[in-house]
Amino acid sequence: MTPQPYSTGPLTDTEQHHAAPPAEVGRAPEDRLVVERGRWITNWQPENSRFWEGPGRVTARINLIWSVFCEFLGFAVWQLWSVTVVFLPQVGFDLTTSQQFWLVSLPPLVGATLRVPYSFTVAMFGGRNWTIVSSLLLLIPTLAMAFSLGNPDTPTWVLFAIAAAAGFGGGNFASSMANITFFYPAKEKGAALGVNAAGGNLGVAVAQFTVPIVVTAFAFGTFQPNLPMAGIFWIPFILLATWGAWKYMHNLSHAKNDLKGSLSTLKEKHLWIIAVLYIGTFGSFMGFGSVFPTLINMTFPEFSSFQVLGAALSLAFMGPLVGSLARPYGGKLADRIGGARITALCFILMAGVTALVVLTLPMASFWIYLLLFLTLFTLTGIANGSSYRMIPLVFKLSVSADDRVGHERKASAALGLIGAVGGYGGFAIPQILNFSHNSTGGFDVAFWCFAAAYIGFAGLTWAVYMRPGTIFAKANV
Repeated sequence: MTPQPYSTGPLTDTEQHHAAPPAEVGRAPEDRLVVERGRWITNWQPENSRFWEGPGRVTARINLIWSVFCEFLGFAVWQLWSVTVVFLPQVGFDLTTSQQFWLVSLPPLVGATLRVPYSFTVAMFGGRNWTIVSSLLLLIPTLAMAFSLGNPDTPTWVLFAIAAAAGFGGGNFASSMANITFFYPAKEKGAALGVNAAGGNLGVAVAQFTVPIVVTAFAFGTFQPNLPMAGIFWIPFILLATWGAWKYMHNLSHAKNDLKGSLSTLKEKHLWIIAVLYIGTFGSFMGFGSVFPTLINMTFPEFSSFQVLGAALSLAFMGPLVGSLARPYGGKLADRIGGARITALCFILMAGVTALVVLTLPMASFWIYLLLFLTLFTLTGIANGSSYRMIPLVFKLSVSADDRVGHERKASAALGLIGAVGGYGGFAIPQILNFSHNSTGGFDVAFWCFAAAYIGFAGLTWAVYMRPGTIFAKANV
């Protein structure tokens, strides 16, 4: 039966212009959209140049814009606790140092875990439909923060549950990336996914910049931050994003899960090798992004008043910001010089920077501390881009020509799985710092461990992908 062009509610200007009239429904339109009930597009043809230059590009761009906005809010909610936790003792919450580290590491743990099932939701429910649902789920942690953070008697286990719920925002990355990849032709997928990823990552920086300002601006009197505002502030934006997804985004009928490709990819050793490397790159970005405000607070106790602390923490956002902005340059450098070379070099420099953090601590200089961390975040961003760029090339060389699944399908599945595994670094780094502090009273041991790990990651990159004589070295992966 031929699908009928239909859309619930008023059509957008694009749909009014391109929706197929009844007389033309019998053929497969190349310059029109066929939109069924529930805003399902049944004739999406991005590789057809006539369709793409007609309704395709405009429609894809609209979906990308709202996808970026929703994913941006997901990252912001994901990282709310990274900066909110620092203010908890100032409003009467009696938390141990270990409990504070758990509050900043639970969201990355849950978010990384949710990325696996979230990557399959687009094909199951539709990209528009799941974007609406995933946006509404962000109301759970934000509303819970609004109701709980004003009462210092709130049990610690409740705070843990709310922090875990913030992990919903981390899962949004997987579903958002899976959705957008279906909208764009092969020649433009990389750019579109780069915009989508960078827009999401910026949510970390904006959250860390905004929360100290908001809780200070709405402070009660002059001595107590208004912590419920850390959740309340985001609620109108979440509702706006949900409305925008409902009104302007689309579902694509041809979007299907590649379950066979995903299962087959799990058997590939390079999936796990690059996933380990990605723990060192993206995991470092998320881990240090989560814990940087806490490190500032604990390393510089002279920032005792919440006004001074708020001013210092408002600078913490610069780390995730430069890391997000540096990511596209990592991909570009990988194209020109080689992904393995850039990734290995970044790991070596990251080891040097973490060592300098320890060596300069006796100077007790906040500005040197901030500069070193900005350098570290920049390197994680570059390495994010370069290591991610390696994936399709590695699978192209490692998958045999007679493999029934094929290297492209395996590489596509690997992109999502590696992103999920890498997210666990956001949990590991705060917990290693927590262990170091509980064992030694400081963070020196943790940073020396990080430096050693980065050297190990660099060695692994060289041994597998740069060692002379290997197919990867010859191809300059």
